[in-house]
Amino acid sequence: MNPLFQLSTRKYDEEIQAVKSALTRLEIDCKVKNGYQLGPPFTRAGWTFFDLQISSEMADIIEKSGMMDGALGYRIAEQLKNFIGHYLDTHGSNVRITKIDY
Repeated sequence: MNPLFQLSTRKYDEEIQAVKSALTRLEIDCKVKNGYQLGPPFTRAGWTFFDLQISSEMADIIEKSGMMDGALGYRIAEQLKNFIGHYLDTHGSNVRITKIDY
């Protein structure tokens, strides 16, 4: 199963570039091609929402490589969400992340 998250921002045009750049860097770190997929954006109440789907291969590498060491959460899904949120934040993005399906 591919982990699915929802990202939200008030500045989509600025944030989408930062998100793509960070996720491309994560693909390089994991040595994976096509490791993520972004869904189309939709706007509601001044916020823009879009989905982020991580490939099962990239999720597996993140889990087993120790990248998530120190990520908070009791379950793997929560740890992965917190890891990705922190990764995006440290690479210049300011989006909010919510777990949809794992």
